[in-house]
Amino acid sequence: MAGVPRVVVQPLSPSGGRRVRVDGTILGTAYGIRISDLLEFLRRAGLEDVESLDLETSPLIEWRGGGPDVW
Repeated sequence: MAGVPRVVVQPLSPSGGRRVRVDGTILGTAYGIRISDLLEFLRRAGLEDVESLDLETSPLIEWRGGGPDVW
């Protein structure tokens, strides 16, 4: 899977939301799994057809400090 960006969703911050990093670069903070900010970050990372991507089980996304149900 060369050329596929590595997406890391950081643990929940004390102020709310989870920071999203792609290949080590912070793209911003997401506030929910299906909220458009997370999907937009994935688009910016170069992932196509993110609406059909299973965010909960995709091997492209590393969830830290809890899975996609932790917000």
